[in-house]
Amino acid sequence: MDGNAIVITGGILHDNHAKTTHGLIRGSSRYNIVGVIDENHAGKDAGEVIDGKNAGVAVYSSIDDFKTNGAEQAQYCIIGVATKGGTIPPQMQEDITKAIDCGYAIVNGLHEFVSDIPHLRDKAREKGVELIDIRKPRPKSELEFWSGRIKTVNCPVIAVLGTDCALGKRTTAIWVREGLVKEGVKAEMVYTGQTGWLGGYKYGFIFDSTYNDFISGEIENAVVECYENEHPEVILLEGQSSLRNPSGPCGSEFIVSGEAKGVILQHAPARTKFTGLEDIDNDIPTLKDEIALIKMYGAETIAVTLNSTDLSPEQGLEWKRKYEEELGIPVILPLEEGVSGIMPAVHNYINNFKK
Repeated sequence: MDGNAIVITGGILHDNHAKTTHGLIRGSSRYNIVGVIDENHAGKDAGEVIDGKNAGVAVYSSIDDFKTNGAEQAQYCIIGVATKGGTIPPQMQEDITKAIDCGYAIVNGLHEFVSDIPHLRDKAREKGVELIDIRKPRPKSELEFWSGRIKTVNCPVIAVLGTDCALGKRTTAIWVREGLVKEGVKAEMVYTGQTGWLGGYKYGFIFDSTYNDFISGEIENAVVECYENEHPEVILLEGQSSLRNPSGPCGSEFIVSGEAKGVILQHAPARTKFTGLEDIDNDIPTLKDEIALIKMYGAETIAVTLNSTDLSPEQGLEWKRKYEEELGIPVILPLEEGVSGIMPAVHNYINNFKK
């Protein structure tokens, strides 16, 4: 545990673009989250806003409000949003400046680096505050090229992929792993995004801050290290974006380079266009079509998990019934039902796995 942290959200705690905050509120072994700064939800519990469940993390209107009323002190301020293009919005820079004035180290998972913004960099130097830009690429000398070591991994690797970005793939992977552990299965997770690092997971890397030539090797290396050090019965591999999102196509690397032969596929039935590309004539493929493509890559889709954003409870259940009938595999709504509904299929896949 690095220490106590507050998370700033720029007033969008309720929105998918605050998914970094959502992941931290649901659990982190790296930071103890002691408050969320969000003027639109002040006075509430952050978990109630995100999942309708109390998480014991209060929301404050400002950093000054937290300083006055927070039950614990903080050492870190985490930027808890994922913006289009990974830029730091000007209004959030005001909160960052205030946090630096308070002596909080700034933890930033966006593509734009706090340390590259002159007035924030100068303020941090003046106050002796650390700026932690976790998406800064590692030196090429520290990166791995794909070597074939993945062939030594003799346990199943299950990738949690999606039909778009910002669907909850990481949350599903975490919950499936936790469910397996509770049932006595030695399961591990390999993270591939900044929130996985923030959450303190041991194995993984940040996919979209890695030079393209080394992505396959970094996937392989993370899976192999996890396997060799932990000797798990199964590894859950967090996916990124989707196979056919034109602004960030990925997923084949997890199947081909990471040898994930099992897939849990996450989908949002109410979403017909890729996130951020709503005005472009390029629809999200159907689940049936995406599963067929995954099969062509050599992997089996063992279950589907649905993101129910913009659906009523009744609509969510109707889509679940429709997909189960159409696809013939388990379909669940993780946020509403948990993941127990797909655990028999996961167990069956693990038990019947053959290298």
